[in-house]
Amino acid sequence: MHALKARVENGRYVIDEPAALLEGAEVQLQIIAGDELDDEDRAALHASLDRAADDSEAGRKMDAWAHLKEYQADSAHRDP
Repeated sequence: MHALKARVENGRYVIDEPAALLEGAEVQLQIIAGDELDDEDRAALHASLDRAADDSEAGRKMDAWAHLKEYQADSAHRDP
């Protein structure tokens, strides 16, 4: 399935991509609400992403799969 991005203009959905469907084909749109972050949470998220980008550029990074394996192994040894 290919997701398309649309915007609302004058109460109508507008998709600015060519259609790879037959003329008159019907499609279903699913509305995906925005996130529920307030301004403070959004600022914290962006600051965290900026720090992560800085760490990556400075060579302070690790393989995500290795980190998940380490986390799972650590979690398995904790008391419930």
